[in-house]
Amino acid sequence: MDSFFITTPIYYVNAKPHLGHAYTTILADSMNRFHKLMGDETFFLTGTDEHGDKIVQAAEKGGLTPSEYVDEISALFRNLWPDLQIENDDFIRTTEARHIKCVTEVLQKVYDKGDIYFGEYGGHYCFGCERFYTEKELVDGKCPQHETVPEYIAEKNYFFKMAKYQDWLIGHINANPDFIRPERYRNEVLSLLKSGELEDLCISRPKSRLEWGIELPFDKDFVTYVWFDALINYITALDYPKGDKFKKFWPAANHLVAKDILKPHAIFWPTMLKAAEIEPYQNLNVHGYWLIKDTKMSKSLGNVVEPLEMAQKYGVNAFRYFLMREMVFGNDSSFSEEALVTRLNADLANDLGNLFSRTLSMTHKYFGGLVPPEGTEGEEDCEIKRIGRTGMADFQQCFLDAKFSRGLEALWELVRGLNKYIDTTQPWTLYKEKNISRLGTVMYVLLENMRKIAVHLWPVMPEASEKMLAELGITFRPEKINLQGEVDVWGLLEHGSEVAASSNLFPRVEFEKTPPVEKKKSAKAAKKNKELKTETEVEGVIEFPDFQKVDMRIGTVLSVSKHPDADKLLIVKIDTGDDKPRHVVAGLAEFFSPEELEGKQVAVVTNLKPRKLRGEVSEGMILAVRNGEGMELLTVTAGVANGCKVS
Repeated sequence: MDSFFITTPIYYVNAKPHLGHAYTTILADSMNRFHKLMGDETFFLTGTDEHGDKIVQAAEKGGLTPSEYVDEISALFRNLWPDLQIENDDFIRTTEARHIKCVTEVLQKVYDKGDIYFGEYGGHYCFGCERFYTEKELVDGKCPQHETVPEYIAEKNYFFKMAKYQDWLIGHINANPDFIRPERYRNEVLSLLKSGELEDLCISRPKSRLEWGIELPFDKDFVTYVWFDALINYITALDYPKGDKFKKFWPAANHLVAKDILKPHAIFWPTMLKAAEIEPYQNLNVHGYWLIKDTKMSKSLGNVVEPLEMAQKYGVNAFRYFLMREMVFGNDSSFSEEALVTRLNADLANDLGNLFSRTLSMTHKYFGGLVPPEGTEGEEDCEIKRIGRTGMADFQQCFLDAKFSRGLEALWELVRGLNKYIDTTQPWTLYKEKNISRLGTVMYVLLENMRKIAVHLWPVMPEASEKMLAELGITFRPEKINLQGEVDVWGLLEHGSEVAASSNLFPRVEFEKTPPVEKKKSAKAAKKNKELKTETEVEGVIEFPDFQKVDMRIGTVLSVSKHPDADKLLIVKIDTGDDKPRHVVAGLAEFFSPEELEGKQVAVVTNLKPRKLRGEVSEGMILAVRNGEGMELLTVTAGVANGCKVS
């Protein structure tokens, strides 16, 4: 039996859980459930990160000690997961004795090896990020994440020789293409590593400035930097170094993170593992942000989505399905209640719900609610079986490759195909014509495919899946399922078993627009908003967050053809580091021939909403500048990896 180990980040407890936390944990739960059905022995870890400056500040603001504060917020995370049908095997807290012991042992091991040294450092320290920034990393002298001016701090600290392992890490990433996925983030990390000398990592904070942390084993006057502490949780939970769980599950370790913590997981953590003589993890799976009206969620903007509220309003299973289906893994995605309702009605009510309702009703009407025997197959039956085999195989491969939205779309090819199959075979006509043998075949093909769909949906919608199977007269037992076998094995639904008379698992929902609630703003926030508004109106400038919305990446032109219906348009296929080439319709035909563009590296805006131009869908924009009567492409002075971000 193979093993599979999936982790979420341990969530920082400076605020209560929001949509982003829910998505990551639901996704991890779905991956874990999927691997169970694939026959793997699995282990699913989540938890909370509880040390650092921000915890102390949040505790003081709430009139609590750090210990009281982390207990309170950690419980919010732990208690939320069962309400979202998340079944983790362990929940770790970095304040636990087992974790403190493991961090201490790893620190001592790396120190004894000579990879930790004492030195003096002066730098721009952002308390929000809890890290030092170099001059070139700052944007207009401000932290790029928080847009605040960091405090310059000069102090003596301990440093990890991270730069020592730069070449090893580059080699490992190149030798293992799936080490970081999707590919765009792999390219981003390689670009970061190759763009300049990797610096050593400051891994301590003096107790004179911060006491809330794990004490260094070799110097009692310092505590451990939060990232060197937090990342080690992944092996703490496996009883490193000698535990059976560590031996069994670490070789199959998969980390799941959002893109804002790519660098610590893709650079800090592998080099720490190498220094500690531990094999690196198997995969780092990186997802994008959930945006609200194209803006990142933020407490200060008042646009944070409460996951439990959405789950209670629309149902946990619909909520889980929407998150998994709506976000293309690796890209940003927009959340809105309207989009959730649209997806619920289209996919779940109209497609899946309608399929179950029609088929169960006809089974009762034509066969007294009993599964009929299957007779001779016709051409239509063979075709829908082919669609099913393809859909299930693609679903499974996509889930293995961290392409979850695409996997669900592949399965929905079968769902929609079965609804079309009903319309084509017309069971009501067969019944009227008393062609019972053919009618039995049609109904069995429908019911058996519905069983297969329900089994495949268990990782995403566990409760709904079990209810669908119950409606088919089946008691679901995960340990009895062989998901791989479902692609080719046919006929597991027993003839003569009784099915439910009807199904209403996914009723349609009407979206009700509610007027926005005016949130009270602090005087400071109101003043800042007024200043920003005035500045924008007077000077016509944009803020840095506005610029951050534009995702520009470097890609290589793979092929170019002339648009059949527009003389000025070219159809360009570009490798931008994504899973498939990007299809761009560009108004460059009067300036460049197809031969001139092929093989060139160009700058592409990749997060434009796709639109049709003269019948061809365009998935981005190639950047160019007018030069008199001509046109010049925006490109790079030296070749870089496809997918590298322009920033």
